[in-house]
Amino acid sequence: MNDTPAHKAEEMKGKAKEAVGNATGNEQWQGEGKAEQAKGALKQAGDKIKDAVKGTKD
Repeated sequence: MNDTPAHKAEEMKGKAKEAVGNATGNEQWQGEGKAEQAKGALKQAGDKIKDAVKGTKD
């Protein structure tokens, strides 16, 4: 099962939250946005590794 679209959506949500935090000066939203972006990017990297390993097993 490939969760890449969900993980990309999480990353985009984080970018939006960070942008709102930047616009309003809300440091909590800025931090949460950055954390969500990192989490989504890390999960996407994990998906790529899984796909690469799966490709070598086929």
